Amino acid sequence: MILIIESGSTKADWVCLDNSGAEIDRWSIMGFNPYFHSANFISQTLLKHPEIRQIKESVDQVWFYGAGCSSESLNKIVFHGLTSVFQNAMVRVDHDLKAAAFATYNEEPHIVCILGTGSNSCYFDGNKLTEKVPALAYILGDEGSACSIGKKLCADWMYKLMPKSLIDDFNESFKTSKKEILENVYHREHANVYLASFSRFAGNHSENTYIQKIVRDGFRKFLEIHVMCFEEAKIGVPVNFVGSVAKAFEPLLKEECERLNLSYGRTQAKPVNLLVQYHLKTLDILSKELNN
Repeated sequence: MILIIESGSTKADWVCLDNSGAEIDRWSIMGFNPYFHSANFISQTLLKHPEIRQIKESVDQVWFYGAGCSSESLNKIVFHGLTSVFQNAMVRVDHDLKAAAFATYNEEPHIVCILGTGSNSCYFDGNKLTEKVPALAYILGDEGSACSIGKKLCADWMYKLMPKSLIDDFNESFKTSKKEILENVYHREHANVYLASFSRFAGNHSENTYIQKIVRDGFRKFLEIHVMCFEEAKIGVPVNFVGSVAKAFEPLLKEECERLNLSYGRTQAKPVNLLVQYHLKTLDILSKELNN
C-alpha cells in the first residue's frame, strides 16, 4: 500500500493506494506541524485511528508533505513519528510548499502560493523549487491566511471596531470573551489553529464590505510581499494558489492579482487529488524500488 498525505496545520488529507495505484480509501484527520507536535504525539495520535491501525503493517510507501516541514531537523520529527507507526515502509517527509507546487504544476514554470491556515509561496520550474521570502508564521507573518483573518476579527471585536451589524452574530457564533481569547492565544498550544477557526465567520459574511476589506488587505499584502518578490511574476509567469482561504475568496483574490498585473492561474482548495496524480505519472512511484 502507498499513502500520500498533504497536511496543513489544521487538517491533513490522506489517500491510500494499492500497489497498482488504485485508490483504496481516503480520510481527513488533524494536521501535524513539527513546530507544535513531537514525534511521540504524531505516532500516538495516528494509532488512535482504527483505519490506520488496520493497514500500518501493509504500507510500503509514505509520502508526507506538511506545514512546518521546512528543514532537515523539523522533518526528522515527523519522520520518526511516522516510521514508528509504519515500520515496514519507506517514508519521505517534505514541505507542504512542494506538495502545492506538484499539485498545480501544468508543464510550465509557475509561482505557487498557499493560503490556508497559514501562507507561503515559492517558484517551481518543474525541477527546482525556489523560495525568496521567508514564511514568518502566525505571529510575524501568515499574511492573507485564515489565521491572519481570524486575528484581525478577534482584535476588532475586542477593540469594538467591528461594525455593530456583525457584533451580535459574532457573539452568537463563538460565545467567547476577551479573557478566553487571550488565554487561548497566549497561554495554550496551537494558537494559530485557534485564531484560524474564527475565519469561518468571514466566510459566512463574505458579501459584507468590512469583511471584504479585511480579506482584500490581507491578499494585497501577501501578494506584494510573497509574490512580487519573484522577478518571474513581473514577466507573466502564472500564479497558482492552494488552500481553503484562496478558494473561499477566489473572486477577491483574482481582483487583487489583476490590480498588481499578475497572471492569475488557478486555485485548488485541496491539492491532494492532483498530488496523487503527480506521484503516479511524474514521479512514477509505482516503479521505484523501496528502500529505507
